[in-house]
Amino acid sequence: MQSLGKITEDLINRSPFLREAMSENLINISSLARKLRPEIEEIYKKEVNEGAIVMAIKRMPPGYYHQLDLKIKNVMGEIGDVLVRSNLTNFTFENSDTLKEKQLELMNVLNKENDSFFAITRGITETTIIVSASHTAVIDQLFKKEKLTTSAKNLASVTVKLPPVNTELHGVYYYILKHLAWEGINIAEVISTSNEFTTVVSQLDIDRAFSILMKLKRDNSDPA
Repeated sequence: MQSLGKITEDLINRSPFLREAMSENLINISSLARKLRPEIEEIYKKEVNEGAIVMAIKRMPPGYYHQLDLKIKNVMGEIGDVLVRSNLTNFTFENSDTLKEKQLELMNVLNKENDSFFAITRGITETTIIVSASHTAVIDQLFKKEKLTTSAKNLASVTVKLPPVNTELHGVYYYILKHLAWEGINIAEVISTSNEFTTVVSQLDIDRAFSILMKLKRDNSDPA
């Protein structure tokens, strides 16, 4: 028969988000023990005192998720420049045989401007183009025969430069998005390369988004 501690740990480990919240002291242990008690008793085949479950939870080793959290925090501490671009517009078009040609024409136009911002993401059925609002007329002209599914104005982007190790560690993007979500910031788009991660948000939220990312970097950096 499994021990009470092993049963408790297995049940908690089924939810990595729960284990993560525990590592940050966001969970009331007594309430958690009360919630787990019926399932633990079903597996254990006998009644279990709630206090015993509390003790089993407190005795749990830090485990994998705690170690992963420490690694991610180290990555956050090594974040490079945090770059902000404002006054962006988002266009999403339905994929078509002619859309690629229009994308090439757009890139030829934008590449002539050193300070232009643009990002193109092609999905299975649609393609999203994000450009500086000053290029809206160019988009309207080049893509006038394409089917526009959605568009949004008054957007801004914040880009973080990540250390190369980020590609070898899962959970880095989640860690960033989690902190933005906790502050009620809606993500309009996400753009990434190997060592850059960009979130596109409302212009109204860009100051808060920037502050959150800078705080993640500052709080996890080694003190000078």
